[in-house]
Amino acid sequence: MNKLTQILTVITVAFFVLIISANAELPDPGVKFLKGHTAIVITDPQVDFLSPKGVAWHLVGKSVTANNTVENIDRLMKIAGEMDIPLFISPHYYFPTDLDWKHGGALEAAMHHLHMFERAGQLSLEGFDGSGSDWMPQYKKYINNGKTYVSSPHKLYGPDSNDTVLQLRKRGIDQIILAGMSANLCTESHLREFMEQGFEVLVVTDAVAAAQLPGLDGYASAMVNFRMIANSVKTTDETIKQIKKELQEPIRAELESEESEEKKAETEEKKEMMKDMEK
Repeated sequence: MNKLTQILTVITVAFFVLIISANAELPDPGVKFLKGHTAIVITDPQVDFLSPKGVAWHLVGKSVTANNTVENIDRLMKIAGEMDIPLFISPHYYFPTDLDWKHGGALEAAMHHLHMFERAGQLSLEGFDGSGSDWMPQYKKYINNGKTYVSSPHKLYGPDSNDTVLQLRKRGIDQIILAGMSANLCTESHLREFMEQGFEVLVVTDAVAAAQLPGLDGYASAMVNFRMIANSVKTTDETIKQIKKELQEPIRAELESEESEEKKAETEEKKEMMKDMEK
């Protein structure tokens, strides 16, 4: 190794050490949720990613299991229904007409080799139920409820080529709670495009997962970029706590406020009675 190479190596290592040590010093802008302006967006909540039966499980299974990703996505979908928060799904499908592409990146080639997310046709559900392209079984009650919006499929990673952004805009949404698969690919690509489009985005760090290969940790990579790009990054517990605090129905909030005022009045009344008794 010559002297110049040694110098460059030292500079590179020092740079990454500086970035890691500075992580805690990065600003944390946060997102204050507003009712009617906030939605939950889930990328690729499908069998091929999230089930041991899926074709990508040998790549992502360790991360999915460690993060409790399947259950945490379920919790976000559940709270969306309970708190009347719009739920959007951005799925990943490949149709027969997508399989004769002339070139593609490394992960594209891998997905096509695995027959990942393949469907019989754009207008056909033949063989779809229970396939790798289908939703995880526990999510179907949330997604197939007639209220959840399912966008047209993205074919690579981001929402640039589907109608997710349009559908969010048409509903007056400008704040997004983002989760799903895969953290450093589709989820991160959605984050980047949402930020470019002027949305505020909170990423839920344990409701995502990614491929982990020797020398290539997709989850670690995503966590760095989430922290640097998003308005906020939180766990599922932290996100649900914030949702319950900031996205209560106005009527419910008013009732709780009235109940609180009544309790205060009762307390004051008891204090006055005690004073009278002491006299």
